[in-house]
Amino acid sequence: MEKKEYPPKHMGSMMGPVHASAFENALKQFNAAARVMNLSDDQVAMIKQPRRITEVRLPIRMDDGRIENFVGYRVQHSIARGPAKGGIRFHPDVTVDEVKALAFWMTFKCSVVNIPMGGGKGGVIVDPSKLSRGELERLARRYMAEMIDLFGPDRDVPAPDVNTGPMIMGWMMDTYSMHHGGDYIPGVITGKPLEIGGSLGRDKATAQGMVFCVREAAQKLGIFLNKATVAIQGFGNAGSFAASLLHEDGCKIVAISDVGGGFFNREKGIDPAQAIEYVKKNRSLKGFEKVADVKCYDDPMKVLEESVDVLIPAALENQITEANAERIKPKIIAECANGPCTFEADAILTENKVFLIPDILCNAGGVTVSYLEWVQNRMGYYWPIERVQEDLERMMVKAFDDVYETSLKYKVNMRIAAFIVAIERVSKASELRGLYA
Repeated sequence: MEKKEYPPKHMGSMMGPVHASAFENALKQFNAAARVMNLSDDQVAMIKQPRRITEVRLPIRMDDGRIENFVGYRVQHSIARGPAKGGIRFHPDVTVDEVKALAFWMTFKCSVVNIPMGGGKGGVIVDPSKLSRGELERLARRYMAEMIDLFGPDRDVPAPDVNTGPMIMGWMMDTYSMHHGGDYIPGVITGKPLEIGGSLGRDKATAQGMVFCVREAAQKLGIFLNKATVAIQGFGNAGSFAASLLHEDGCKIVAISDVGGGFFNREKGIDPAQAIEYVKKNRSLKGFEKVADVKCYDDPMKVLEESVDVLIPAALENQITEANAERIKPKIIAECANGPCTFEADAILTENKVFLIPDILCNAGGVTVSYLEWVQNRMGYYWPIERVQEDLERMMVKAFDDVYETSLKYKVNMRIAAFIVAIERVSKASELRGLYA
């Protein structure tokens, strides 16, 4: 096994290619807020760059007996306000640049909802669909074992992300516990199965938090959700729950898409329950038009250009750019994905008076309930779903109000306002602790 760690002084060598990257986009967002706040160079230096980047080689015995090496990453951006917090994704396109950006966003996501945790993120370069269950388990356990010195309930608390879930989190928790004398240590990881320390409400928390934000935004803009139209890009966990929850609020879901294609019915809408059931059986929306009253887009990206009240990007990064932003004009964009809009697209959307609920606020429901799971693990006392929902709504509404009031105070869009709120908290904690976060 080979492990590399890059302290902050090496950050310049990790910036990746010259063209715009996910991390460069994140830094542009940060810099825009820092300029409004008039942060000093020292303040910026304290909180801008990640504190640690770790890369590991993960040799795994495959079912056919051969050894295959995978590459894994863990980035800790900040621990100024508490242990690092952030998901682990398994995807063939994982890069260190992407993981850095996601860890960066996690720092400010935790801060904007005011939970006492910092930012982290992890990933493995792998296509999990090509692994057997046994190979997947060996990879998950090896990742935790090789990173064991980084993780801990008071150090770094990972969670599920793209292509990972409760089962994988359970394996990782068990591996960590075995390496600590066989103790039961559920607080090392969140998003676990309920039977081994998971929290009620975690499965739909990201979408539920987004819905609380959309309700607040709709109220500010005078939009009645029971008459609103919605388009959703991405129909995984967050996107499918978003469709279901907004449908319950009376919204008409007129368009959805995933890797299997894009589908719409502007007149009657789409039944989220039918779409969710179809994906469960077929693993994507491909062929959905054969069983549902929908039409197909020639280009699934067209879902972003639907004339709707609420657009929900719930797929991957950099979906809305300066190339297509001018054609995207919903009343509200609710960023369920991380980094779906580039910095350049933000300016166009703001000019077109699109009310954008930024990712570090809008999709923070997941990390908020992860925090509540962590608290329950530490207490050894588990709450009913009503208590979890009550806390989630209270925290999300308070965060939305903080960001909205800041946007009015500084006359900036919601993204910059969210960063201002978050940066102020991280910067203050860093100064009080004397840390280079």
